[in-house]
Amino acid sequence: MLDLIRIFDQVVESGSFSKAGHALHMAPSSVARNIDNLEEKIQTTLFKRSTRQLILTEEGLYFHQKSIQLLQDSDKLLSEMKGSNEEPEGMLRISVFESFGNLVLASFIPEFLALYPKVQIELELDNKVVDLNSENIDIAIRIGTPQDSRLKARKLMVNYTSLVASPTYLAKYHSINKPDDLHDHNCLLISHERQHNHWFFKKGNIQKKVSVSGNLISKGGSPLLNAALAGTGVLLLSDWMVIPYIENGALVKLLPEWTTTHGEQGSGEIFAIYKGSQYPKPHVRAFLDFMVDKLVK
Repeated sequence: MLDLIRIFDQVVESGSFSKAGHALHMAPSSVARNIDNLEEKIQTTLFKRSTRQLILTEEGLYFHQKSIQLLQDSDKLLSEMKGSNEEPEGMLRISVFESFGNLVLASFIPEFLALYPKVQIELELDNKVVDLNSENIDIAIRIGTPQDSRLKARKLMVNYTSLVASPTYLAKYHSINKPDDLHDHNCLLISHERQHNHWFFKKGNIQKKVSVSGNLISKGGSPLLNAALAGTGVLLLSDWMVIPYIENGALVKLLPEWTTTHGEQGSGEIFAIYKGSQYPKPHVRAFLDFMVDKLVK
């Protein structure tokens, strides 16, 4: 019965049999049959079905609200009975934005897998924001806290940023002595979906908002970093991406007396987002703890 309720819960979260099937690795027809079986067992119609949409009945909505607590209580009971010494195992699906996945996460995944050999990791490197419920993702790593109240978040690090350019670029163009000088420079930009790009500067009580433009815009930071290293333009990017190149001289930090950010309130913080279960599975909990140990200072 609990297995049927879990399938029902996934259908509600996903919004369709096909999306639920994708999340559960089941055929949509199999998902539909399980819902039929559940409705037969409880003698209640849970969904109004049509070719275009799937809508909860009033009874279905009530059942879903109560089933959430039932599943959480079940997870709690199983966790208590198994004890805290249960070895993490199983498939762990992680979604992470491309640059952080390649430059930070990938560097310590081998160590995690060596500690927990029964865990398998499926890594999704994508700059889109995924729906953890409908796409069956266990952990997503994002800049900023989730808007979905059903999700939980653990802070990993502050996303400090630096303004940089290559020595080659700086040798060819006007010097940058103050934020407003950027108006005359080619700035490499993070995409903000057709919004105007601004960089923000702060020094003591002085704050400046500078409009910037350039010939390369990207949702991910890696293409911008490569362009900056090649001398294409000026870049404002996360420290975890640029500091190694500042240290080896491939990039020069500009306006170091100013704090530079992508937003007026800063460049955000990086969080591990996971489903709002009070009792995450051992392999999810182990990876969250591992990341916090590695990244939280």
